[in-house]
Amino acid sequence: MKNPIKKIMRFVKDEAKILRYLVHNRLYVSSKSEKEIIDQFHKLYWNSHSFGKSWGNMFWLGYPIMKYPSDMWIYQEIIFETKPDFIIECGTAHAGSALYFASLFDLMNHGKVITIDIEVWKNKENRERPKHERITYLTGHSTSKEMEDQVRKITGDQARVLVILDSDHHKEHVLNEMNVYNKFVSKGGYLIVEDGMVNGHPIVPDHGPGPWEAVEEFLKTNSDFVIDKTREKFYLTHNPNGYLKKIK
Repeated sequence: MKNPIKKIMRFVKDEAKILRYLVHNRLYVSSKSEKEIIDQFHKLYWNSHSFGKSWGNMFWLGYPIMKYPSDMWIYQEIIFETKPDFIIECGTAHAGSALYFASLFDLMNHGKVITIDIEVWKNKENRERPKHERITYLTGHSTSKEMEDQVRKITGDQARVLVILDSDHHKEHVLNEMNVYNKFVSKGGYLIVEDGMVNGHPIVPDHGPGPWEAVEEFLKTNSDFVIDKTREKFYLTHNPNGYLKKIK
């Protein structure tokens, strides 16, 4: 039997660490001020792409990737922790993110990427999408029965799957994608809904209902998923309330 004193001391030490963090966080930055700081920086970061900065001028191995660095780091953590057999990505764009995921899978020596878009994008140099043995490109409507069947044929029924939704950001479309692809995620896995920051959360206030509102609607009738706020630990994220973990 382990020494109970050591166990108690370890518990006290851990609790003290948490308390110290909470006191520091609220002593120097109130919750209201924290949100204001995050929102202001978010607006600065988003709008600066118009001047060739931030997410509008980001590349992975030479290919454009329109994501926040903080989210890319979180994806890396989720992929390592959950070790999916497949990533299903709705919204290929320039395929920089698909190549990023494939690169992580190369490091892990496991996993494949299925990336879907309604059309084939090309960048300013008219450069083709990256070719990689771990990437499968599918072209068509992400929510069609034909596409769902095509994806299921690749993944099978027993695979561990991570789903990332980053195509059309209007509420109705996002909700349709969630209803289709949540079925691919097994317990402990993630359904990630990108770009919930639009429609005033806190940027692009005139966007109209989007991913944020789709998540709210989805969770009203689906108790298998919960919002994992621990994945927003870097404060700045494209995906507020968008990291959905399957708990049952």
